[in-house]
Amino acid sequence: MRLESGGLVASLFKVDDTYEANYDSADGDSMPFCATSMRLESMEGKRHHEAQVTYDRTSNRAHYIEHDLATNETLREATVDLPPCASDTLGGLARLRHLGVPVLGKPIEIPISDGRHSAMVKVEPQEREEVKVPVGTFKTIRYEANLLNGVIYPRKGRVWIWFTDDARKLPVQIRLRTGFPVGTVTLELEKQEGP
Repeated sequence: MRLESGGLVASLFKVDDTYEANYDSADGDSMPFCATSMRLESMEGKRHHEAQVTYDRTSNRAHYIEHDLATNETLREATVDLPPCASDTLGGLARLRHLGVPVLGKPIEIPISDGRHSAMVKVEPQEREEVKVPVGTFKTIRYEANLLNGVIYPRKGRVWIWFTDDARKLPVQIRLRTGFPVGTVTLELEKQEGP
């Protein structure tokens, strides 16, 4: 996945991040998207960092290491216990796509770890909505993911994800709402490739 700042934000603060993750399955295909590794290279403003996580499912532990690529200095290192078949955040979203038809108002728990923290994250399918994004208008189900709760990510806030209300369960919009200085960030599907 690649994240780049755009518009006015790009002229004030340039963001160019590359995120890679690898997964396998536990128990055949019953638990897909168990994380095996993650790498984030972030170029944000003058900062250039790389974070790597190795997920060891045999010992149910994750090892996190972050380097400053400009100075070649190790900034952070951590090891955390994991629930079985933990996913990173993107793997958790992908896992949601493979679950059956959601029951509105009935939360789902997904094991999530960023390599420094881990928790069972509650995700609640809340409401059916029609959403218009650059690639088109979709009938969706809005989910709220309890990620910005001080456990996985220290920043307090709310996260909503809109998946198409069909067999594809395509994520068409993600919205993060936090306090100052970030405010609200909305990610929208701009391009769809394949069937």
